[in-house]
Amino acid sequence: MSNDTIRLTSFSHGGGCGCKIAPGVLSEILKNSSGFPVPKELMVGIETSDDAAVYKLNDEQALIATTDFFMPIVDDPYDFGRIAATNAISDVYAMGGTPIMALALVGMPINKLPIETIGQIIKGGESICAEAGIPIAGGHTIDSVEPIYGLVVLGLVHPSRVKRNADARAGDVLILGKPLGVGVLSAALKKGQLDAAGYQAMIANTTKLNKPGKALAELSGVHAMTDVTGFGLLGHLLELARGAGLTAELKMADIPLLPGVEQLAHDGYFTGASGRNWEGYGKDVALAPGISTAQHMLLTDPQTSGGLLVSCDPASAAEVLALFRKEGFEHAAVIGQMAAGSPRVVVA
Repeated sequence: MSNDTIRLTSFSHGGGCGCKIAPGVLSEILKNSSGFPVPKELMVGIETSDDAAVYKLNDEQALIATTDFFMPIVDDPYDFGRIAATNAISDVYAMGGTPIMALALVGMPINKLPIETIGQIIKGGESICAEAGIPIAGGHTIDSVEPIYGLVVLGLVHPSRVKRNADARAGDVLILGKPLGVGVLSAALKKGQLDAAGYQAMIANTTKLNKPGKALAELSGVHAMTDVTGFGLLGHLLELARGAGLTAELKMADIPLLPGVEQLAHDGYFTGASGRNWEGYGKDVALAPGISTAQHMLLTDPQTSGGLLVSCDPASAAEVLALFRKEGFEHAAVIGQMAAGSPRVVVA
């Protein structure tokens, strides 16, 4: 079987960040987890569902540690590797850090995939690590029923510049770095309904490193930051709202979308993860009557390697947008604000 005839997505029951365990199920799994002694050096752990763990090494350095891996979201092995690596490295940027090293996590059906295909997946990941300026210094491989690829990523940040997802303030504006719709495009791709332009838009979005994170962390007006991935915009914004004890207010018309995704969602191309996400957190979201079904699906759409979500002082918004533009994030936009109120999201 040649690489040209292999459909990687046919080996997996889900793809990309749509593979995540649904938020409601995950909460149920973790609710009875026993507590562990927490060292004072652990600056960020599991308490607010943040993007990565952060451990203070000294007064000048804190170590960021994260991992992410999933099944194929696309059929091209090189692109799959690139997407998975970009997604994993993003968590370091979301904490305001600089990645320094990665370890590869590789699970492959050895008896079904040619060695050349597996090699292309790994090369794709290596190309993104090279772009981020880090080595893949090791890893672990297993023979798996479904193809799985991802990274453990380590990074460094000054302890005073760690950007948690729980420090938003009332009056902050919300800025999203990348447009939504990756899950919708992946659903159309899996059903053979995504054209070449749509595929290129999907790859461009999912392989763009969230490098502005480090510079954003240096701005005093940036209070909180995360990246939008498998739980969709609403899910990750709810984590900000819950962490800060505030209400997040969104304007649907201001949210950037990938080209054509609203029509595709209207035509029924969306992932099962969208519905599972809504089941997990919909009770804490108020949608205006004018929000269409397609828009609803895009708000819960799982974003593989999605954009940074920034909560900042209104006076810093122009500088935040300028930093995004400098790195080529032309779709970055103000999409709402944080306000006093119970932890929830309101969409107008």
